[in-house]
Amino acid sequence: MKSENASERVRFLVMHFTTIDFETSLRVLTQPSSRPVSSHYLIPESSDPTYPHKDLRVYQLVDEYRRAWHAGRSSWEDRSQLNDHSIGIEIVNKSECHPPPESTPEAEADAVCFFPEFDAAQIDLVIALSKDILARYPDITPTRVIGHGDIIPQYKIDPGPKFPWQQLADAGIGAWYDDAIVKRHLDYLNGNTTSDRDTVRRRFAMWLQDYGYGIDPETATDDEITLYARAFQYHFRPWQVDGEVDNQSRAIMLALLEKYFPDKLSGYGEFGGEAIAIKSP
Repeated sequence: MKSENASERVRFLVMHFTTIDFETSLRVLTQPSSRPVSSHYLIPESSDPTYPHKDLRVYQLVDEYRRAWHAGRSSWEDRSQLNDHSIGIEIVNKSECHPPPESTPEAEADAVCFFPEFDAAQIDLVIALSKDILARYPDITPTRVIGHGDIIPQYKIDPGPKFPWQQLADAGIGAWYDDAIVKRHLDYLNGNTTSDRDTVRRRFAMWLQDYGYGIDPETATDDEITLYARAFQYHFRPWQVDGEVDNQSRAIMLALLEKYFPDKLSGYGEFGGEAIAIKSP
């Protein structure tokens, strides 16, 4: 007799970049080591001399019903340890960052980073694979297609600013905002922002939490707010990643909340309610 008291194990789809070539990635993700890692899937890129085939192929490394070790001490929405709840896709891309000496996670903004473009054929595979996964796991809603840097920004930034999140959203994978809604919120914010810096930043932290980010707006330090703002910008404003809570970042965040969590906007009375919660006629 089938019980109705159950839910899907898989709730999130997490994107990564490898920072290393295909051959090394395959070894790291499949062989024992002192710090073992894995993912459910690995996707190579066309120009990699270590890749042995002419055509690109999706490599499945861990069965989806099993727990791959790709997400670490992560959090999103009301869940932590996302290895228990997610499918991970590693994408070969040799992005790299060189932090300053004696750096801390909060000082990562001072790192020198190089982000090569993702291979177009590779992204086609990511889209095809993701569509297949989403068709089988209905609990993976648009805001639950996320990057490694979204769920653990203290240590990770992948898949980085060159990952084409908007292209994936246009294909029906993940979340993205509507430009016209961003403009409406930006016009309002530009004419009505009177709060002090700390209030603006802490309110932005509340919006981040409402969207899914694992930040506590009441206890977060200023450095933590910067860290999570940067993670948000890597995903949704990759052309300017600075951790500043400016009006454009706030407008993008509000447009996302309006699109995916409109019921939460009613709590933002400091904007006069209708200016945010109700779309322009």
